[in-house]
Amino acid sequence: MNKPIIPIENIILNKKVDSKEEAIRQAGQILVDGGYVNEDYIKKMFEREEITSTFMGNSIAIPHGTEDAKSSVHASGISILQLAEPVDYGNGNQVKMVFGIAGKDNEHLEILSKIAIVCSDEENIEKMVNAKSKEELLSLFSEVE
Repeated sequence: MNKPIIPIENIILNKKVDSKEEAIRQAGQILVDGGYVNEDYIKKMFEREEITSTFMGNSIAIPHGTEDAKSSVHASGISILQLAEPVDYGNGNQVKMVFGIAGKDNEHLEILSKIAIVCSDEENIEKMVNAKSKEELLSLFSEVE
């Protein structure tokens, strides 16, 4: 199955969520709706969160499934939520951008590192948080494809 990793439909701007759990569920649901993963993957995202937080610093969280979630992944994909208001991700960490990721055949590590490179530049995060269009946000990730 050859799908784009971040199609425009996988990006939601100005999303209102009330909790970290809702942010994770929304990020996972986009991947389910796009056919990247099956419904079980969302449970695995919550299991991963229990093992270790997916807060990455710089207002970024990258929820993803556990190692044993591989059978739930049909294709590598990323969902992006730009949050309307920062959400508390635990320990006082505020998140403004949520990247749900699913990697087929160990591609998740490569995807994670590419997101991390883009997000390591605070200027890029500022651009993401303030992006007014999906295209503007997507252009920052042209290297991820």
